[in-house]
Amino acid sequence: MTRYVALLRGVNVGTTRLAMADLRRIVSDLGHEDVTTYLQSGNVAFGSTVRDAEKLAAGIERALADELALTVPVLVRTGRELTAIAGGNPYADREDDPTRLLVAFLATAPEQSTVDALAVPGAENVSFTVTGREVFLHYVDGGYGRSKFTNAYLEKKLGVVSTSRNWKSVRALAEMTTS
Repeated sequence: MTRYVALLRGVNVGTTRLAMADLRRIVSDLGHEDVTTYLQSGNVAFGSTVRDAEKLAAGIERALADELALTVPVLVRTGRELTAIAGGNPYADREDDPTRLLVAFLATAPEQSTVDALAVPGAENVSFTVTGREVFLHYVDGGYGRSKFTNAYLEKKLGVVSTSRNWKSVRALAEMTTS
């Protein structure tokens, strides 16, 4: 059995409302085991014998649409992938404040040309590193909330679905998949 985390985009931060009890039930009803959620923002860890992360994501998306009439992008990572992400942040040693460190999880790896063209808007002091299906972010002079270098900006510029989590959440989710 493989441990996974499903990351739902845009849940409970706007008009898309989803109770975590409903999310746990839906993921359990799909046949997955040891289902737990983290916070109220659409993070769910679970065990599954299914080996295809895209199939898992599609199944959760379909169940959310069928049962709750919610259209929510779902991105899935294995516990091993999350552990590598948590151990591979190039900015982790530069910042004591985990709210200034984020990871944007991408549905697919973006085209290299879009990565090469990606730039921080205006005079913001944001460092970023695109590695495969993740973007490591360091908001040097402030937090994510005041920046124009947002999840929506990344989606537009990279041309892929994305969802972002702060560093505390990334570490917690990695831990949830290893225990």
